Amino acid sequence: MSVGFKGSCLCGAVTYKSSADPVAIVSCHCADCRKSSGTGHCTHMGIPEAAFTILGDVSYFDKGTDSGNMVRRHFCPTCGSPIYSTNSSMKDMVFPRASILDDRPEMTVSMAVYASRATAWDPVIEGVPTFAEMPPQSDMPEM
Repeated sequence: MSVGFKGSCLCGAVTYKSSADPVAIVSCHCADCRKSSGTGHCTHMGIPEAAFTILGDVSYFDKGTDSGNMVRRHFCPTCGSPIYSTNSSMKDMVFPRASILDDRPEMTVSMAVYASRATAWDPVIEGVPTFAEMPPQSDMPEM
């Protein structure tokens, strides 16, 4: 498997690349992720911020979470594609959206969070570690 990955928005105005593989690939079924993705969940790839490069201008939207942290969601201002997010509790990490990967079909989800909020029309992937809400820090991959 090669190291790193890249992605682009629908119109191609924004691209990203990572020089590192994801620490974790997490599908989140919370209402905010559903609404920001336009589907039943979104899948984030956690990578060190130092490994992430963004090309093109992005807009962003800040929203607080259940835990009181702030999530900033970055998106293409032209086509609206979600690009990546940051979380105030994980300052050295970025979370690119897997939905705009250009390649890397061998990447697989490592866990599902907020499974208790999954919809019947987009259920949690079977066979991955699943958490009803956000898991305790001790169950999270080292980030």
